[in-house]
Amino acid sequence: MRRTDPAGHGPVRYAPPAPEPGLPVLPRLAEVLAAAADRGPAEVPGGSIALREAASGYWRRRGLTADPGHSAAAPGAAPLLLAVTAALAGDVLLPRPCPAWWAPAARLFGRRTYSVPTPAECGGVPDPYALLETVRRVRAEGGRPRLLLLSVADDPTATVAPPEVLHETVEAALGEGLHIVSDETWRDTLHDPRDTVLISPAEMAPAHVTVLADLAGGFLPGDWPAAIARFPDTPDGAELRARALDALTGLGAVVAGPVAAAAAYALAEPDEVTARRAAAVSLHARVAAAAYRLVRDAGAFARPPQAGRHLYADLEPLRAALARRGVGDAMELEDHLTQELGTPVPGGHRFGDDLAALRVRLPLAPLIGGTAQEQLASLTALEPLELPHVQGALSMFGSALDAVRDAAPRMEPPR
Repeated sequence: MRRTDPAGHGPVRYAPPAPEPGLPVLPRLAEVLAAAADRGPAEVPGGSIALREAASGYWRRRGLTADPGHSAAAPGAAPLLLAVTAALAGDVLLPRPCPAWWAPAARLFGRRTYSVPTPAECGGVPDPYALLETVRRVRAEGGRPRLLLLSVADDPTATVAPPEVLHETVEAALGEGLHIVSDETWRDTLHDPRDTVLISPAEMAPAHVTVLADLAGGFLPGDWPAAIARFPDTPDGAELRARALDALTGLGAVVAGPVAAAAAYALAEPDEVTARRAAAVSLHARVAAAAYRLVRDAGAFARPPQAGRHLYADLEPLRAALARRGVGDAMELEDHLTQELGTPVPGGHRFGDDLAALRVRLPLAPLIGGTAQEQLASLTALEPLELPHVQGALSMFGSALDAVRDAAPRMEPPR
């Protein structure tokens, strides 16, 4: 799927969407949405009291104090981030790589953005020492760093920040007077929740952290846009929320009534919602582990996936073989793997990573099934990796990677 603008190395209109679950909509959610199709009155900017109460309950069950007066909702995480960025004057710091929509959302309001490398252990959270160095450099150049975006369960890297790394980064950010926005969209998709510790920075510094969560992460389909935010329960937090609501009003960013009804129902976490989410996470974890093994078997690098519905791979060890196929950077790698796998495979340059680096985000949804029947079979199978359609998809995935490796020139044995 080659782009029509070959000069563009990642324009906004080509930005990849969040990874899809590759599963049919939960029937009960569809019923709730349909039942609210003609309801009134309309939702208001920031969300109705019912939706905000449901959001507050969601946060409280995860150990964060919350009430409707300090919550807000919008049609997706991007409008919420736009509103918070508009409310906080100053430059924005981002981990590298980061979700594809973060930088464009900040720049729409004329904010300058600065990328900070992540530590070796994980993505989503800037290295604390690199963060301090970047803040001081920006100030020396006349900038005004004000906002730090991070993600403890990360898209694109599918990793979870260790608590000790997160603590050092939060301490560094607070010491420099930064407000933190924590995107926790993927916190409910941990592949091994018993052995993976996820802590929100709002637990460490509740007065200085705003938390966002797009419900496409674990609750709603991606084309039912809804996201929630939890603001600090402080005078400054109340002022930030008020200014953010002004921005949402100006943007006309209101959750559609039927979607709001489905969102409130899902956020209450009834049994059928939690059961579907648990089954989906288990399925994605198994498929991710299988894809990870194939990536490593092909000679490429990847951190073990810990959350989400994708895998972030580094094909640098295969650079020589890829060069023989005309692939020399992330954009060309995106084109090559998209064609080979028959599904969009966004390059790392989409996520603020170096264009020269051979990194891609590999989706899991195509490995689960191509039809609703196959997807449901994968969801309910005791051993989904043994299903013929999953085996076939993984075989094609592995063959595409092996074809790259096998293109490398073979060394003649010494005589």
